[in-house]
Amino acid sequence: MTLQHPIPANGIAAPAAPAKPAGPGKLVRFGRYLRRHPSVAIGGGLLVLMALIGLFAPLLGTVDPTAISPSRRTRVPSELYWFGTDMLGRDIYSRVIYGARVSLLVGFSVAILASVAGLAIGLFAGFMRWADGIVMRIIDGWMSIPPILLAIALMALTRGSIGNVILAITVAEIPRVARLVRGVVLSLREQPYVEAAVANGARAPRIIIKHILPNTFAPMSVQATYICASAMIVEAILSFIGAGVPPSTPSWGNIMAEGRALWQVRPHIILFPAVFLSITVLAVNMLGDGLRDSLDPRIAKRL
Repeated sequence: MTLQHPIPANGIAAPAAPAKPAGPGKLVRFGRYLRRHPSVAIGGGLLVLMALIGLFAPLLGTVDPTAISPSRRTRVPSELYWFGTDMLGRDIYSRVIYGARVSLLVGFSVAILASVAGLAIGLFAGFMRWADGIVMRIIDGWMSIPPILLAIALMALTRGSIGNVILAITVAEIPRVARLVRGVVLSLREQPYVEAAVANGARAPRIIIKHILPNTFAPMSVQATYICASAMIVEAILSFIGAGVPPSTPSWGNIMAEGRALWQVRPHIILFPAVFLSITVLAVNMLGDGLRDSLDPRIAKRL
């Protein structure tokens, strides 16, 4: 038995609906987005490059970054030692390449942990009117301590390790995120759709998750990039003064700390890790600026 299409009473079949034209693919839209926001393209590209360098460090012509060779100490850059050697004869090129792992791990970890913790505190303080004054006074006192001093104090209570460095910097960065989120929530909770949800009897957790939280992702993503850059700088400072990761761990701060005694006669020991740190921080900041411009509705309207 075959099915037949129904025929109208007048005997004329209805014309088929025109097919909707297919929109541009995801790759095409992504390419247009990058063309409109070159800061995102350049910053993101440099950051991906640094991440790949750290990930594939063993495949980039490196040697053991901790191997000591006193007979080859303080060699200048050459075909054999691209970035020279340090005071213990260790290959600076290998140490700089492996140091990308430490800086990126600290930066990304601090950005994620501080964003999550600060987001929870900011949502609670911003939506719960009775807790706003109490929580924000604590945050104000927390922010009165410079982040680097707070991180040094926390590291003085623990032993040097990457995990403790991440924890110390995270604790120092949480207030910045919490204050940003709290300001966003204060403006969102007065919006008509939030008031309508309250009038309909929706509970606070549902309102926060459904109406408030999604609208905090845009400013949070921008703030996370700046926290990532700040965390890498703070980690380098802690390692430079001997309060960060152990000296045996190759990090850009440790390399610069070991070369400061010879910077006048062997400036290359400090130059190369400083250049890599500067490029990475610049890439993260460019990415943050591009995200801010693309997510700002006022700028988007002008474009």
